[in-house]
Amino acid sequence: MIKIFFLTGFIILVAIGLILDLGLGSSNKAKSPSFKDSLYRTLFWVSLGVLFCIPLYYLHPYLHELNTAQDYLDYKTAYGGNLQLFEDINRTRHEFAMQSVIQYITGYFVEYSLSVDNLFVMMLIFGSFKVAVPDQKRILVWGVIGAVLMRFLFIFLGGVLISHFHAVLYVFGAFLLFTGIKMLISKDDSDGFDAENHPVIRWSSKYLRVTKQNPEGKFFLKQHGKTYVTGLFVVLLIIEFTDVVFAVDSVPAIFGITRDPYLVFFSNIFAIMGLRSLFFLLGHSLKKMSTLKYGLSLILIFIGAKMIFQKQLDALGFEEVHSLLVLASILVLTYVSSFLLPRKTI
Repeated sequence: MIKIFFLTGFIILVAIGLILDLGLGSSNKAKSPSFKDSLYRTLFWVSLGVLFCIPLYYLHPYLHELNTAQDYLDYKTAYGGNLQLFEDINRTRHEFAMQSVIQYITGYFVEYSLSVDNLFVMMLIFGSFKVAVPDQKRILVWGVIGAVLMRFLFIFLGGVLISHFHAVLYVFGAFLLFTGIKMLISKDDSDGFDAENHPVIRWSSKYLRVTKQNPEGKFFLKQHGKTYVTGLFVVLLIIEFTDVVFAVDSVPAIFGITRDPYLVFFSNIFAIMGLRSLFFLLGHSLKKMSTLKYGLSLILIFIGAKMIFQKQLDALGFEEVHSLLVLASILVLTYVSSFLLPRKTI
């Protein structure tokens, strides 16, 4: 019963959050949110994501219906981790709850940081296609909803693969290592977006009826009895395609921190909620973050290596709290160095 109430409450919270943050039903859709409004909204969602640790601490054992020592042993066998089991069931429950909180908060900040890079790409897309602010807000609504659905699908598929083929973890780890190293050594190409050669542009021009007219706020247009898609709809397709690309990175990353499906889902959803506010808060100031690429690449490399060498790290006594400290250090160093070493402008 507690499990049903908790999950129902979480779904209602997500639904209300999306309605409020995405501005659904708002009468003022033409005006860009002010810096102060975006700051307050972003702080609200980050605070909510952190405060979620409290109900998680008390209720997470009930989600898995963990009541006996055998239940906790079965959990450890199924999802791994460094959970210590004690004769005192209450002590085991506390240990499990603390480990869950650490894994959740680590995953949350990792996913949130990876989302920042996603937002930067969105800004480049909007700038390249000269999308007006009202249309940006409209696309972001569907972009965030699409991101939620995409994460849910990828998490489900990833969980099924890992449960049946444990070796998939090594594949995920190698993929993250490759992605992180590639990002680290690649040239900084963040100053432009190749709109003409984008695969979505080529696909849409080949298979869709795209009108050259771009009426404000419309994704579809009827002409001569036929339905055409507008340039705004093509931009939306590019945003959704970008969400898929980033989900391919972010979902394996969270599985490198925890294999618990609830923690994976909670951390991803809270990282996605509030992205629209964060988008307008950051604006083009993201261009000043000269070391963002390097920080994100180090995060992917660390998580990839952790997935591959998990057994060796466990033997050395490397626990979840150590992962949190490493990742927090990378994030702090990234943001501090970005302001100390600003991007050179020509």
